[in-house]
Amino acid sequence: MRSEDPQDDATTQGTVLVTAFEPSGDAHAAPVIAEIRRRAPQVQVVAWGGPKMEAAGATIIERSADDGAMGLSAVSRIGAVRAHQVAIARWASAHRVNVHVPVDSPAANFPIALRMKARGVRVCHLVAPQLWAWAPWRIGKLRRATDCVLCLLPFEEKWFRDRQVPARFIGHPVINRSIAPDAVTKAAELPPGAPKVLILPGSRSSEVRANLPTLMRVHADLQSRFRKMTSVLVAANEDLLALVRERLGGTLPSGLNLVVGQLDAAIAWSDLALCVSGTVSMDLVRQAKPMVAVYKVSSISWLGARMLLTTPHRLLPNILAGERIVPEFVPHMGGVGPISKAAEQLLTDQKRMRASSDGLRRVLAMYQGRHPAREAADSILALLRGGNPMLTRARAG
Repeated sequence: MRSEDPQDDATTQGTVLVTAFEPSGDAHAAPVIAEIRRRAPQVQVVAWGGPKMEAAGATIIERSADDGAMGLSAVSRIGAVRAHQVAIARWASAHRVNVHVPVDSPAANFPIALRMKARGVRVCHLVAPQLWAWAPWRIGKLRRATDCVLCLLPFEEKWFRDRQVPARFIGHPVINRSIAPDAVTKAAELPPGAPKVLILPGSRSSEVRANLPTLMRVHADLQSRFRKMTSVLVAANEDLLALVRERLGGTLPSGLNLVVGQLDAAIAWSDLALCVSGTVSMDLVRQAKPMVAVYKVSSISWLGARMLLTTPHRLLPNILAGERIVPEFVPHMGGVGPISKAAEQLLTDQKRMRASSDGLRRVLAMYQGRHPAREAADSILALLRGGNPMLTRARAG
């Protein structure tokens, strides 16, 4: 494919509207916004989003991507999203928007994207909605609501293109990034133990509430089996650290240590991770770290997932590998016995551990040479210029 003229960036003008409704969307959008602002400083980026998007250079109209589950019921959350949708429509009717970038959250973003398309705005989805997993019948709606879908999973580009949806694989912002420069130093400062188990209960309060009890019971089972075991639980931020302390009743179980952030360091320190399903599993892929994944749900949610999900695997590393390289209990409504057994089997069998790491390295190889923020910015700026978002620009590594 030919490439767009890189000198077009400096003279490109217009308004890009970015809408994100989850902390993960805030994180995905921020580096893309920073790249657009760096390359095309005359472009105005306005957003419904979060603090990372604001720090990257977006003008935040309303905060919509904080931890929405904190203190809100599901009904209240739906009401808050609908209020944002109304506010976005009102704002867009009074301001010219050239490109709309909906970030993940298809239930929240689809209605906005459809309104924007009806107004003649070009739409570029950042993070492909996972219709291949749960709602392939919605492809027609997506086709009407987009000019381009930027995919984080390598197989998605073909899946969408085969269904006449313009799509481009750009890599994954979690995998295609540098490890924190102080990770090795920080890892050495974490407490010693044998084995060293990392606990990742999630980046949203709802995930922590749902999964922490299960993860703590698995921790207790492993502690009874491995007397010298040390565990580190990583809270994504201070608010979640306070929630974890509250849920633990103010007393830490034996062998458990709490840290805030320092995810790369904690992964490097650990022998095995117990994690919730989601983006954090890709952080673990980044270092080829063996893991056991779980996501605790109610019986109703479990039945719903069994009916709707069409893939044989639920965890991203397994989906990408096309095989079960990671023990996954997603969704899970049973006891902790099988989870504890899976973790123990890994910790007592180095051959299993090596096989798991090797499988994760094969997944990691799928992302070699990708630059998500650059490639996303290429497509968004091409749309802003009225060009083809599928065209690629040759860039030095």
